Amino acid sequence: MSDLDAWISAVRSSQNRFAALLAPLDAEQVQHPSYADDWSIAQVASHLGSQSEIFDLALDAGLNGSAAPGMEQFQPLWDAWNGRSPEAQAADSVKANEALVSRIESLSGADRARFRMSLFGRDTDLAGLLAMRLGEHALHTWDIAVALDSSAVVSPDAVRLLIDVLPGTAARAGRAAAEPRVLAVATADPQRRFTLTTGRLDPEQTSAELPGHEVVPELLQVFPGF
Repeated sequence: MSDLDAWISAVRSSQNRFAALLAPLDAEQVQHPSYADDWSIAQVASHLGSQSEIFDLALDAGLNGSAAPGMEQFQPLWDAWNGRSPEAQAADSVKANEALVSRIESLSGADRARFRMSLFGRDTDLAGLLAMRLGEHALHTWDIAVALDSSAVVSPDAVRLLIDVLPGTAARAGRAAAEPRVLAVATADPQRRFTLTTGRLDPEQTSAELPGHEVVPELLQVFPGF
């Protein structure tokens, strides 16, 4: 597979997992807490639903050569999703996410090649847009999965791709540490080595058997999540 095919495949896989997680949940169950702070499962689904429509607007912009969407387009979408019932948030999110993924899969080779847009002050191709979408979708899908099964992990096919864009993500999402630190980070599957100059994890999701687990509280101050 080309790099772009791999991103599209991982976005599809994440959507399939998301839909499968929500399918058996009833109106009461979708109101249970997710792993995302202060959000129910339905609210996580609502966020992914509104973001699927925002990414659809971004897809239009990148294909048409127009400016990236902004707050004037975002707020009405957020208001509409916030106004839905929890049950509708969950059901409609699956449909909206499926529509976006199906559209991405149907893009012609010419459309895929010509997609360009400016985001966060830099030019982005379609693979770059999909990396942003997959990072958000896979992590928030895990917010639901781990609330239902404490042993759940972020989808491995997403991790294999996202791990190599982590340096840029960390640079954008991190906060200044109280005291400068330089940490060596080694991952096992896939194997990578990073140097982190000072999250999403907390002690409950970090094994005490893993090397370096003792620095997780400090890392939470630098990478509090989103």
